[in-house]
Amino acid sequence: MLESQPPLIEPQPQPQPQPQPLAPARLAMQFEDLEKQTHAAHFGMWIFLASEVLLFGGLFGLYAAYRAMFGADFIAGIAHNSAPIGTANTAILLTSSLLVALSVYAVRLDRPVRAGRLLLGAIALGAAFLTLKGVEYAHHFHQGIFPGAAYRFEELPQAGARLFFTLYFVTTGLHAVHVTAGLVVLGWLAWGCYRRRYGAGNETHVELGGLYWHLVDVIWIFLWPMLYLMHR
Repeated sequence: MLESQPPLIEPQPQPQPQPQPLAPARLAMQFEDLEKQTHAAHFGMWIFLASEVLLFGGLFGLYAAYRAMFGADFIAGIAHNSAPIGTANTAILLTSSLLVALSVYAVRLDRPVRAGRLLLGAIALGAAFLTLKGVEYAHHFHQGIFPGAAYRFEELPQAGARLFFTLYFVTTGLHAVHVTAGLVVLGWLAWGCYRRRYGAGNETHVELGGLYWHLVDVIWIFLWPMLYLMHR
C-alpha cells in the first residue's frame, strides 16, 4: 500500500505593514468648523504677503528714484555685478518653487512622504542660492564694496555707485533673510510630512508655506533685472 502523504500547507500571506494613519486637522477653539479655520488661515497669509509686497515695493520705489538721479552710476554698478551668478540663482529659485508646488500636489493626493522628499529638494536648492549669494558678497567685500559709509571701491568712487551698492546690500540682504526663514518653514513642513501630519484633507500648512516660498521667488524675479541686467 502507498503511504498517505501529509496534506500540503499553503503558505499564508504575510500581512503588509500599514502606513501610519494621517493625523487629523486640529480645530482651534475660536472656529466653528474646519472650513472657516482654513479660510481664515489663507486670508491671514494673504494679508501677510501683502505687507511683504509693500515692504519691498517701497525699496523698489527708492531704487527707481535714485536711478533717475544717478543713472550712469547705477548702470556702472549693475555692469560690475555678476550676471551669471544672478541668473543661476534665478534658475535655482524657480526650480525650487516647482518642487514646492509639486509637494503641495503630492499632499493633496495623500502622499506625504513624496511631498517631504520634494520639500527637501527645495531646501537644498535654497541653500545653494544662499551659498552663491555668499560667494558674491565675499567677492564684493574683497574689492572694498560695502554698504553706506564703509564703501571704498576705488574703481567706482562716485556717490551714485555708493547708493547703488547700498541698495544692493539692503535689498538682497533682506531677501536672503526671507530665504532663510523660508528654509526653516520648509524644513518644518518636510518633517511633518514624514510624520504624516499632512495629507489629503489636512494640507493647509503645506499650502501656506508654499505661498510664502513663491513670494520669495517672485521678489527675486524683480531684483534680478534691477541689480544684474539693466545696464544697457
